[in-house]
Amino acid sequence: MYFLLGLYVFFLAVILGYNFLQLNLLIHYLGRKKPVPPAPLTEPDLPFVTIQLPLYNEPYVAERLIDNIAAMDYPRDRFEVQILDDSTDATTELCHQKAHYYRERGLDIQVIHRTDRSGYKAGALAEGLRRAKGAFVAIFDADFLPNPRFLKNTIPYFQNERVGVVQTRWTHLNDDFSLFTKLQALQLNVHFTIEQMGRKAGHHFLQFNGTAGIWRKQTIEDAGGWKADTLTEDLDLSFRAQLRHWEIVYLEDVEAPAELPAEMNGIKSQQFRWMKGGAENARRLTPMVLKSDINLATKLHAVAHLANSSIFVAVFMIAVTSVALLPYLDNLNVDTSYLGLSLLGLLGVATVYFYANIHLLPRPLSIKQILALICYFPLLLTMSMGLSFHNSVAVIEGYLGIRSSFVRTPKYNIIGRNRKPAEGAQKNPISNTVIIEGLLTLLFCMALVISIQIKEYSFFVFHLMLALGFGSVFVVSWRDR
Repeated sequence: MYFLLGLYVFFLAVILGYNFLQLNLLIHYLGRKKPVPPAPLTEPDLPFVTIQLPLYNEPYVAERLIDNIAAMDYPRDRFEVQILDDSTDATTELCHQKAHYYRERGLDIQVIHRTDRSGYKAGALAEGLRRAKGAFVAIFDADFLPNPRFLKNTIPYFQNERVGVVQTRWTHLNDDFSLFTKLQALQLNVHFTIEQMGRKAGHHFLQFNGTAGIWRKQTIEDAGGWKADTLTEDLDLSFRAQLRHWEIVYLEDVEAPAELPAEMNGIKSQQFRWMKGGAENARRLTPMVLKSDINLATKLHAVAHLANSSIFVAVFMIAVTSVALLPYLDNLNVDTSYLGLSLLGLLGVATVYFYANIHLLPRPLSIKQILALICYFPLLLTMSMGLSFHNSVAVIEGYLGIRSSFVRTPKYNIIGRNRKPAEGAQKNPISNTVIIEGLLTLLFCMALVISIQIKEYSFFVFHLMLALGFGSVFVVSWRDR
């Protein structure tokens, strides 16, 4: 009984520590100084850029992406386009047709098709880099639609010779498609405002987010190149580059619109990749960070950054231990009201979430917008709780070094609420994870019944959110399979 209480308190402390770090980033963010725009480059001074488009089975969005990149407002003789295609479906033919069309109109564009997919995205990027003619490499995933002035807005920052990466802010093409896309957008907005700019303002390590950014080719090579032994090759290379004292510039005001996953299983595959990759990098890079010559505060923030995904393990462990503790609360010689300390953490998360998202709303603000933002927060927490088991599995696999393939997140050319029908879609078998999520829904419903029977309501709201979270993830995963 006391062992369970100790587990609960330990993981509660982990969550509180995470939230205090988030508040620390918010403080840095509020005191931030935006990068001073460098002098624009005249056309003769614009460097040659290689634009890489890594694709794998993206028939719905590949043509849209290539059309968008071909319209880039940059001298045609100063950039090339590499379509890094590992596809096994109609995407390859679509890419060849588009490349042929634009080559006839003077664009330097080629399709680099691999049939073995070794190294997944990292392998494709490395293959393209070997052939790249540019001193700078811009990367865009299949679902992104950068502004035509993207290169002109970012390339001037490389006039500082220590700048190795320029990352821009993701925005969302389909955040109003469904409740789940809205909640994803609200969550990502926190990362692309408070977290990225807060770390920059605090002189801590940032990360390249895998797309919508530009690398100096020399930086990639100096840091050791793309590695395929992690699912988040972007985070890995970002840290290795900064350990080599390269600088990452984050441009909050330069937007790169992208499509959010519209199906629960798409959300899950993306989350699994991010969470497991984060844990893999924490296992591999933490010793390198601790042995480095960077200052102590930056070391601590870097380690916490790498371990971010572990927060889902803490949430899930608190959830299951709270159910196990429920029948014994009367026998504990402690004031159970202290178990509600998790609310302090919620206040920290709520503050960061609210500021990050209200900061991005168009002015003037309306009462309706503010109330909607407040109402979305408990829904976001509920969804995050519902994903905690799935993400915990990913984190544990990452720390244990269990290898898995790079599972793409399917995209369907959704803008706003319009979606093209997916042809030839087949139902996938029910995974063990979905079955366990259904059983966890029953567990937390049972905990609610027990709370009523024994008249112990310390965890009632928490268990209600868990039941709703796991229940909604289970139902939507079943529907979207």
